[in-house]
Formats: sequence, structure tokens, C-alpha cells
Amino acid sequence: MNDLKKTLKYICHGLLLCSFPVLIHAQEIPYTGDPDASLQRAMTLAFDGNRVEARDTLTNILTAYPDYTDVRTLLAKTYSWDGNYDEARKQFNRITSEERQLKEVWIAAIRNEMFAENFNLALGLANKALLYLAEEDALVQLRSEILKKLEGIEESATTSSTSEKTAEEAKKYKNSVTLFTSTDVFDVVFDPMFYSGLEFIHETSLGKIIPRINYSNRFDIDGIQYELDLYPKISKSFYAYLNYGYSQSEIYPTHRFGGDLYANLPKGIEASLGARYLSFIESNVTIYTGSVGLYKGNYYFSLRPYVTPRNNNTTGLSGILIARKYLKDANNFIGFSGGMGFMPEFRQFLANSKLIAETVLFVESQQLMLEYQFSFKDNPSLYRANLGITRQEFVFAAGNYFYAVSAGLRYQVRF
Repeated sequence: MNDLKKTLKYICHGLLLCSFPVLIHAQEIPYTGDPDASLQRAMTLAFDGNRVEARDTLTNILTAYPDYTDVRTLLAKTYSWDGNYDEARKQFNRITSEERQLKEVWIAAIRNEMFAENFNLALGLANKALLYLAEEDALVQLRSEILKKLEGIEESATTSSTSEKTAEEAKKYKNSVTLFTSTDVFDVVFDPMFYSGLEFIHETSLGKIIPRINYSNRFDIDGIQYELDLYPKISKSFYAYLNYGYSQSEIYPTHRFGGDLYANLPKGIEASLGARYLSFIESNVTIYTGSVGLYKGNYYFSLRPYVTPRNNNTTGLSGILIARKYLKDANNFIGFSGGMGFMPEFRQFLANSKLIAETVLFVESQQLMLEYQFSFKDNPSLYRANLGITRQEFVFAAGNYFYAVSAGLRYQVRF
């Protein structure tokens, strides 16, 4: 009997010992370890693919150190890596609601929404992050990436705030018709000159196709030019611009060729290299060009130089600077452009009763232009107005200048 009692006693003790870890776990004994050492172990587990075990360790640390940001950030990342974007969002939101200067956390939170294809939510986070970290290039670049996803265009025309409606419009409108007109009024010698045109834009999966008709009235001469622009997509980082124009009028080049290769670079930078070729009745002109563009916050800047070799072994130089501030979305902006030097985007003039379209390429010129594009809610149309002034050297009186005031309107309807 005594032996039986001893046996039962040993069995009971054994059962208690076996159940002791379970009881301890059930009581959730507070974490008392070294949080930094535990975080290092969790990082090793997470990067080795053992993310469930890593989360157990991280969650345990947070029971004692709920404000340990690095621990919660890694926990959120492991959820995001495993596709649990909702849980990751909860963890990121808890951090960013209290600590707003942590660039790494903002970037990880934005990418979590991009992985989940919540691009509007990602854009909202990017805009919010830039309120606190306005000069962070990584956030600016990330917002540019999101806008490209939303708007489905080759270049990021804006880093401004947008919404689901902007994204829907980018998908909805694949065609547009544009009517434009402008007038130059001079202070001396010349009568007013008139310009107008009509173009059709069709966007395909391979790029944009833009046929255009230009009309001008200058020196009591009417002229028409036919143009075709193509913007073929080459890859995610490269696209091209190709142009051909033809006219039988003496106030336009007979043939006009142009081309650029564009590259989207890191930190919101875009660059291009290209050339223009103008064929006149009595001569031809080749112009080499390129551009550098920068998207910074709600601003866009572009600089385009032109290099025009002359027959006397000298070179004509010019440049155009464009600056824009985008407003409520990519279709609304106010802009400025300034040009100086020997302008290849020229107006043709007369000298001794002879039209000298090609000669004006080497005439000194300065130009300032303001433009404003706007749209109305729930309206597919875009409106643009521009106003500028030009100071240009007389072809027949070197060193003497005249002034011209330019004004124009542009109306575009999308469908």
C-alpha cells in the first residue's frame, strides 16, 4: 500500500511539472530580458525568413516596451513582407501618429500601401510625410513613382496632391482635341502676326500619337504646316520624342525633323538628348539640343539648351528655362518660361523685302512668358492662357532691338 501511495505521489508531481510551462505562459509573465539583444535576434530571424518566430519575439518585447519604435517598425515590416498589409498599416499608423520625423518609417508605410496597390492611400501618406520632412528627396521621388502609377503617363508632370478621381481620369481619357491661337504685336515696323492650330492626341499602350495642323499669317502671307509627333515608350526608364513637319509655304521650313531620347533618373530627375533639322528652300539648319528636368515638391523645372553650328565655323547658343508650380492636380498649374541667346524656336522676318527664316536663327533674342492652365470640376476640358514679351535684334540693323507682346489661348477637350 505504501508503495502504491509513493507511485501516485510521483505521478502527480510529474503532471504538475509538465503543466508548469503552460501555466506560466497562461499567466503571461512580463518580458524581463534585454530588449536590444532580443531585437537583434528578431532581426536575424526575420531576415532568415523565420518571420513568425520574429514576430513572437517582437510582440513579447512590446509588452514591456510599447514605445520601442525600432521594434514596432520591424514588426510592421514583417507583416508587410508576408502580405498582411492591414496589420502592417495599424503598426505604422501607431508610430507615425506620435513620431513624425522618422523618414524610414514613412517610407516603409508608403511602400506597404504600394505593395497593397492602394496608390491613393500611398499618395496621401507621401503628402503627409512631406509636410513634416519637406526636403527629403527619397519621399519626393517616392511620390513621383506613385503619381506615375496613378496617372499612367511617361513623365511625372507633377508631385502635387491628387485623388481617386485623378487616377480614374488618367485611365478614362485616352483622346483629346486641342485648339490653340496666339498673336504677336510689335512696337515698330511689323504688323501683327497670327498663329493658330488644331491637334489630336491619341494615347496607346505604346505611346502617344499627335497629328497637328499649324496656320500662320505673317507679312500678309498665309501659311500651313502639317506635323506629326510621336512619343514611343521604350521601357519603364526610357521613352522618345519624334517629330516631322512639312509645309509648302515660305513662312515655314519645307521639312522639319526632330527627336529626343528621354531617361527617367533617380531623385525626380529627367534628362534627354536630341536634335532638330530644318530644311528651307535655300539652306538647311541642324540644331543639337538636350534637356534636364527636376520634380521637386509641387514644382517642376526644366532647362533646354540649343547648339546651332554656323557656316562660318562659329556656333549659335541659346537656352530655355521652364518653371511650373502644380496646383490641385497634374492638369492645373501656373508656369514661367524664359529664353535667351540665338533662338531656334523663332519667328521669321523680312530684310530688304526678302523672307529670311533661316537667318533669324542667329539673331540675339530674349523672351519671357507666363502661362496658366486650369480646369473645372467634373469637366473634361482644359484651358490655358499665356502672356509674354520678346526683345529681339533687327536682322537688318545689328545692335538695335524691337519688342513684341504675345498673347495666346489653348482649349483642350478630353474624351
